Amino acid sequence: MTDEIDLIIFDCDGVLIESEIVVCRIAAEELTHLGYPITTEEVIDRFAGRPDREMRAEIEADMRRPLPEDYKAIVDRRTEEAYREELKIMAGVQEALDAIDKPICVASSSFPEKLKMGLQQVGLYERFAPNVISATSVARGKPEPDIFIFAAGWMHVPPARCLVIEDSVPGVCSAVRAGMRVFGFTGGAHSRPGHAESLASAGAELVFGQMSKLPDLVHAFEDLSTKLVDV
Repeated sequence: MTDEIDLIIFDCDGVLIESEIVVCRIAAEELTHLGYPITTEEVIDRFAGRPDREMRAEIEADMRRPLPEDYKAIVDRRTEEAYREELKIMAGVQEALDAIDKPICVASSSFPEKLKMGLQQVGLYERFAPNVISATSVARGKPEPDIFIFAAGWMHVPPARCLVIEDSVPGVCSAVRAGMRVFGFTGGAHSRPGHAESLASAGAELVFGQMSKLPDLVHAFEDLSTKLVDV
């Protein structure tokens, strides 16, 4: 596998925008209200990085009944309200993007509408469009490699020359299975003690906690021969 990078693929939630803690809190509140007690931390541990449709299917299997028909609509409405009121861009993202001299794209487990809404709210959508890819474009979500292989094809770059920036274990596993290099990111509010080690164990070749450091880390990557933790 080459160390030369021709494309940087960003996850969105918890990497570009400080949204993971928001959407997981809303899901926990709504599921608990429906008789499926679960905390925000448990939602993060079980479902962060995975497609919404897979989360709902797993919950329904546990409950042995379908979620109410209006569950998704309620969560979407609450998410839209929360995005307007409290969503923030991840610290250091603008500076990092300004300094990166390689092609970039987004590959996320979120639905296209939610993905666009979040990026627009923080002023990032136009920076990436039209190279904003949702897992709804592929058959299988993270940790399977489909979305990253699709993103590489979309951008016309071989997987071995792609670098993925991910904050979740399923996302890191997905990138590794796609044959890509991957950095783990721990700068989001949802990251807890031990998360850096979990990302490294899943296959992240480097783990970092400040997005502003990314350009320098990318430039130095050819000299990195071991897994590093930089939090």
